[in-house]
Amino acid sequence: MSDSERLLLEKAKNGDVEAFEKLIEGSQKRVFNVALRMLGNHDDASEISQEVFIKVFKSIGSFKGNSSFSTWIYKITVNLCLDELRKRKNSRVISLDETIKIKDEEVRMQIEDDGPSPDVEVEKRAIRQVVTQAIEKLSDEHKVVVILRDIQGFSYDEIAKLINCPEGTVKSRINRARQSLKEILRGKKELSEEAYVK
Repeated sequence: MSDSERLLLEKAKNGDVEAFEKLIEGSQKRVFNVALRMLGNHDDASEISQEVFIKVFKSIGSFKGNSSFSTWIYKITVNLCLDELRKRKNSRVISLDETIKIKDEEVRMQIEDDGPSPDVEVEKRAIRQVVTQAIEKLSDEHKVVVILRDIQGFSYDEIAKLINCPEGTVKSRINRARQSLKEILRGKKELSEEAYVK
C-alpha cells in the first residue's frame, strides 16, 4: 500500500467521505463488471455495486490491511454476489433468458470507422451470448472462479484470497469449470449443427 493510499485510508476511517471516494475510485468499474458477470443484468449489478461500497464505507474501520484494499473490496463484491445468487435459487427467480450486454465494448465498436462489419458484430454478440448462457449453467462455485480468472483477469493467488481457499483448490476448480463449459458449449454446437442439417 502506497503512502498516499495509507493516508486516504486513515482519513476515510475517520469519516472523510472525499478521501473514501478517492480510495475507491479505481475499483468502481471492476466491482460493477464482476457483479454484472456474476448476476447477469445491469440493474442487479448496479444495486450490488452500491451495496458493496456502502458496506465498505461502514466497515472500513475494521479493515486491518492484511490484504490490499482493492482485494478486500473485491472479496466483499464476490460474497454479496454469492448471497444474491443463493437468494435467487431459494426464491426460484433466476431467468435463463437474461443476457449480459457489455455496453462499453459494443458502443466503442460502433463508433470506430474502421470497425468490424455488422455481420461480424452480430456473430461476436451471438458468441458472447452463447458463452454467457453457458457460464450461467455452471455451479456458483465454478461460475465465480471462471469469471474472476478468465473474464476479470485476477491471478490464482488473488482469487484464493478473494474466496478464502488454497491456490491449488482454485486451480482445480478453474480446470473443472472450463471442462464443464466445454461440455456445455459442445452440446450447443451439436444443436446448432443439427439445426443447419434440418
